[in-house]
Amino acid sequence: MDELLERLSQKVAAAQSLEGLVRPLLEMLGTMTGLESTYLTSIDFSREVQTVLYSRNEGRTQVLEGLQVQWFDTLCKRSLESGQRVVSNVKEIWGDSRAAAELDIRTYASAPVCAESGAVIGTLCGISRESLEINSRARSALNVFAKLISEHIERERLIEQLTLANEHLSQRALTDDATALPNRRALQEALGRLLANSSTDGSYVALCIVDLEGFYALNDRHGYAVGEQLLRTSGERMLAASSDDGQLAHIGAGRFAFAGALPSDFAQASVQAEAIAQRLSEAAAGDYVLANVRMHYQNALAGGVAVRFVTVAQALDQADQLMLRLKRNRGGER
Repeated sequence: MDELLERLSQKVAAAQSLEGLVRPLLEMLGTMTGLESTYLTSIDFSREVQTVLYSRNEGRTQVLEGLQVQWFDTLCKRSLESGQRVVSNVKEIWGDSRAAAELDIRTYASAPVCAESGAVIGTLCGISRESLEINSRARSALNVFAKLISEHIERERLIEQLTLANEHLSQRALTDDATALPNRRALQEALGRLLANSSTDGSYVALCIVDLEGFYALNDRHGYAVGEQLLRTSGERMLAASSDDGQLAHIGAGRFAFAGALPSDFAQASVQAEAIAQRLSEAAAGDYVLANVRMHYQNALAGGVAVRFVTVAQALDQADQLMLRLKRNRGGER
């Protein structure tokens, strides 16, 4: 038995998941106690339901994984309320339990599995149809195993919380605060992926820039809040008009950019890139109600290029050069 326990303990030490931890513990508990079934449960006190998460069964008694029972009738509830962790004469002590009667349980042993706060979230249990004497070594193991499971669950919860926090921070790092759209960094990442794909299939990538001309003058005249509302509202309008298979971003200073896939024919790709830019420009134009200011805005300058076999920096430079030419042709800087 000691050799078996040694092998099982090695599995416990190497466990990377709750299941990987629990299953060898259930085997060890069964070996040490002689109980026919050992199992881990979770308890949903709001629904008054207990669920078997993992089980090990040998002999006639079968406790199936996924089994749900009403909490009021369980031996675990009686054990927690009475403080009796091990009972070898269940029929005499808890003869009112229908579940115990149906399974013909004579011996029951359990320990609570608790959250870090101390709240009970489940139980580690064992049952048998035979009346068994559970020695002190086995009782201690039951308590230790339950504590190990509690600590593992808390560790998994902490890892999950940290993962979610990191995902949130990563998302924040790629999001523009003023518009809630992707920012310049996010656009560069999306553009990099599109260019990588285009290098393998020979397709082009659209890179379109929309410049809200007069944005700084609007800020100076009406205040920062009005300018920010223009950014947010125009961004929403352009997002609604943009293609689902591309990415619209606010890259700063009243400039928006769109990156998306195009066909492999250059002439066709160039026409589509210009069409996307024009569509975005038209979406940004129109009537706005910004704070207490009503205005008609139509100064969105836009241009689009079709690129492939270039770096992200080179693609952005091509788009910037196009915007400079458009500004010169329009007759001035903002």
